[in-house]
Amino acid sequence: MLTALETSIFDSIAGLPLHPLVVHFVVVLLPVAALGLILEVIAPKLADRYGWLTILVLAVGTAAAFVSQQAGEALALRVGEPQLHAILGRILPWAAVALFAVAFIWLILHRRAFKTLGHRSAASNVIGVVAAVLALIVVALTVVVAHQGATAAWAKVMVPAQPTVSATPTPSPTPSETPSTSPTPSTSASAAGYTMAEVAQHATATSCWTVVNAQVYDVTDWINLHPGGSDKILGLCGKDGTSAFQTQHNGQSSPESELSQFLIGPLR
Repeated sequence: MLTALETSIFDSIAGLPLHPLVVHFVVVLLPVAALGLILEVIAPKLADRYGWLTILVLAVGTAAAFVSQQAGEALALRVGEPQLHAILGRILPWAAVALFAVAFIWLILHRRAFKTLGHRSAASNVIGVVAAVLALIVVALTVVVAHQGATAAWAKVMVPAQPTVSATPTPSPTPSETPSTSPTPSTSASAAGYTMAEVAQHATATSCWTVVNAQVYDVTDWINLHPGGSDKILGLCGKDGTSAFQTQHNGQSSPESELSQFLIGPLR
């Protein structure tokens, strides 16, 4: 599957994933064109001066939305896919197409009405209102899609800053305070490994353990951060998730690296 993926024009460019490169055109051009269109519907003089420029920017933004959606699908095969981001990302290009079509029709009617009547016609007013409403929808969709994508990419990286604590000398322990060198139960369990019966006891969203390749992982903190959606992790809680993990990621290095940070011990 990856061999075919790597030949896709939507997968990468110069060794970098295409999606984050193209998506910037979408999140800039679509809102700018949509907001410009709303202003032109309100102020006819702006439409006379900038109408065709707005249509051109909207066309480029719409094309970029389709490319970004396809590139996102290709990227999802490598790193997983946040569900809401994917769903709205498939809707956004078609919403942009609808806006482009209505905006184009409105501009034609607007210019024709001013040329023949000297003022807006009833048809241009109605289509203008529809165009303005669609423009608001496209702006909102673009913002939500961009936010969901940014959250999936950065939520697990951006951690709260830790307060600076001034160093204070630690008093040396007295002989009676000398800490015991005997391992704690959790340390002993980790060294000896865990049984599937123990793993099965952690099968909830508040304590989620799973097994991949005979290694036990506590993935509780990863449930809400997983790019493919929390349900994919919840389905593995208390179970052997080797088959599901290999089917989804097929030996990809990035998911395996993410998983390694949750290792708690071997399966026995």
